[in-house]
Parts: sequence; C-alpha cells; structure tokens
Amino acid sequence: MTSPTPTSPIPHAPKARSQRRPRRRLFAYIGRRELLRLNRLLRREFVGGLIIMIAALVGFVAANSPISEWFLELREFKIGPEALGLHMSVSHWASDGLLAIFFFMVGLELKREFVEGDLRSPRTAIVPVAAAVGGVVFPAAIYLAVNAGTATSHGWAIPTATDIAFAVAVLGLIAPRINPALRMFLLTLAVVDDFIAIAIIAIFYTDGVNFTPLLIAIAPALVFALLMRWKGEWFAQSKWGAWLILLPLGIITWALFYNSGIHATIAGVVLAFLVPVRGKSGGEVSETLNNRFHPLSAFIAVPIFALFAAGVSLGGASRFPFDPIAIGIMLGLVIGKPLGITLTTWLLTRFTRATLGSSVLWREVIGIGALAGVGFTVAMLVAELSFTNASDIDTGRLSVMVASLLAVVVAAAILVPSQRKHARARSTQVNHVTGE
Repeated sequence: MTSPTPTSPIPHAPKARSQRRPRRRLFAYIGRRELLRLNRLLRREFVGGLIIMIAALVGFVAANSPISEWFLELREFKIGPEALGLHMSVSHWASDGLLAIFFFMVGLELKREFVEGDLRSPRTAIVPVAAAVGGVVFPAAIYLAVNAGTATSHGWAIPTATDIAFAVAVLGLIAPRINPALRMFLLTLAVVDDFIAIAIIAIFYTDGVNFTPLLIAIAPALVFALLMRWKGEWFAQSKWGAWLILLPLGIITWALFYNSGIHATIAGVVLAFLVPVRGKSGGEVSETLNNRFHPLSAFIAVPIFALFAAGVSLGGASRFPFDPIAIGIMLGLVIGKPLGITLTTWLLTRFTRATLGSSVLWREVIGIGALAGVGFTVAMLVAELSFTNASDIDTGRLSVMVASLLAVVVAAAILVPSQRKHARARSTQVNHVTGE
C-alpha cells in the first residue's frame, strides 16, 4: 500500500482572510487623552460660536434700523496714531487688529496639532487634510467659473474658509448626539482649513512688501521666542508676565507687520508658532496660553469684528443676490464645500485601504461637509481684502452671511433625520435587551 502523495502547494495562492492586512477605518477614535482635550475644545467653541451669532445679528439689525447712520459712522470713525501709520477706522482696527488675537489662538492650536495632535502623523492627518484641500479647491473653482474673465475673480478665496466656532456651535444645536469622531473630524478639518486660509492671505492678498519694517519685526519676534523658550511655563502660569512683557512685544511685531504690507493678522500666527508646545520640564505651554486667552478672542475680539462685518445695509451698495460675486460665493459655500469634502473622503475609501467606520454613515459625512460651508469670520475678512469698492465688499459680506445660513439649513436637513434614526435604533436595542 503506497502512501498518498502530498499535495504540492498552489503557487501564488491568495492569503487567508485572517492573514490579510486589515482595512483602516476612517473617523476611528484616537487616544483617550486627545479625545477628552478635543471635547473640551468643542464645548468652548460652541459657546464662542453662539456669541458670534448674536454679535452678527446685532450688527445686521443695527445697519438696517433707525440707528443705521450712527452705526455706520461709528464703523468708519478713525482713531490711532497717524505718525505710526496706525490711523484706522474702527472696523479696520477690528479686522486687522482684533483678528490678530483670533489668528494667534488659531496658530497655537495649529502648532499643537502638528506637534502632538492628529496632524503629527500622516495616518491620522490624511483624512482632515485631504478633505480640507477638497473643501478649498471645489468652492474656489466654482467661484472662478462664475466670475471668469472679470475683475471680481480676485474674490475666489472668499468661499474657501470654514468658521470653526460658528460650525461647531451649529453642530451642537442640530446634532448633539452625532458620532464624536465626526465632531473631531469637523474641528480638525476647520483647523486645517484655517491654515490654508492663512497661507492664502499671506501669499495672494499681499500687494507689496516693505522689507524695512518686516526686517525690524525680527527683533521683537526673536526676543519673544527666546523668552518663551527660556521661561515658557512661567509665562503660561503667571498672572501678569504675559500681559506686561509678551503683549508689548506682540503689539510691536503686529504694528511692524502692518506697516510692511503683509496682512497684520499673519503676525499673530508667526508669534503663535514661536510658542513651544511644552516647556523645559515638560509642562504644557501653548495649551495653557490657549485656555487663558481664549475668552479674549472668542468673547471680545471676534464678536466685535462680527458686529461690524455683518453690519450690511440691505438698501445700501450691495448688489445681492444676482451679482456674479454673490452667485459664486453662495454656490461655492453651499455646494462646493460639501461636494469637495465628501468626494475627497470617498476617494480615500475607493483608492486606499481605508474604509468608513461601521458607526458612521455617508449621509453624516455629507452633512458635516455641508456644515463646513459656514464660512463667517475668515470669509468676511477675505471679502474685505478681495475688493476695493464698497459695493463689492457689501455684496461679498451679505453673500457670506446668506450662504452660511443656507449651509446650516442644508446640514440640518441631512443631520437631524439621521440623528432621529440613530435614536430610534438605540431605543430598539435597549427595548430588545430589557425585553420590553
């Protein structure tokens, strides 16, 4: 009796399913520590977003009420030392001065994300970065298509920006029980979006550079950096150190940036990037400063900017809604944003080993993309930088406001039914377990 001949292995046999490399899920949870930190940040942005909404509403009502003449005179009233090139209108101080504080806070958050957060690793950064790029390219392309060959094409960057605080506040109102991973996705997406907006402002909205004040600005910025490296933790904890030492250095740097021709808000980002994430003994520096001075940005600087930026008279110089500026902005924010974000995310699942998490629906991804069309603060600033005459600026501002409201309506129409469906599913599961 002969022994059976052993079966030879089949060449190039496919690997067993258990041996295959598992597909990576998009919107997977990150570390618990980072999750808790981002949840605190989301709650903070929620409150700030509500205050911005109120300030914008007050500004719009004031510009279209019996006190409109007084309000507009206040907005154009000029103050500041003329000898230093800082004799500006109140609205100009709000956009170039107060918003520098907002951009400083954005810069602190950006640096922390690059050093210790989601953006430090290509594996976790690829989704929000790719989605943010898609959410910039598509709105810009739509605006340029509508305004092709005209002087107003310079406003292509207006519909590319997402307002972090506004979008997070709306999400908390319309979808409070949404998957936390999607909330973090929106926040990180908006942070990357702000980084792109900063780069756009620095590159495309600088008409000319006066290198003398820019070179002089290196001196206070260098002193700022050395102090933060030497005593960063002390400045983060001290009640008076940052106000008496760092703030004057920041103001000097800001003023020199303003006189150099580079938009002054970029000074806030530069100074933020000079702040170490952690001090010599390992204590948090940038996060502590962010927490300490966030109220100054969220409750004073940005609301004052929103108050004057939203103060557009319906019977004024605006050509809303049939002007190409208005059409390009509204189509870009309401259609371009969700299309770019969703399509980019889909391409990641189609051509990489990434897949959508089992608890995340494509409907919700589209809803988050629609909510990213809320482009209030930075979009308003870019509208002011894009045009020179009041008619174009007012048309751009009013278009941003209306488009942001439409984006909220679209997002609510998508996310609210999804939340109800999830709530019914959870209720069914609970009843099944309890036997009711």
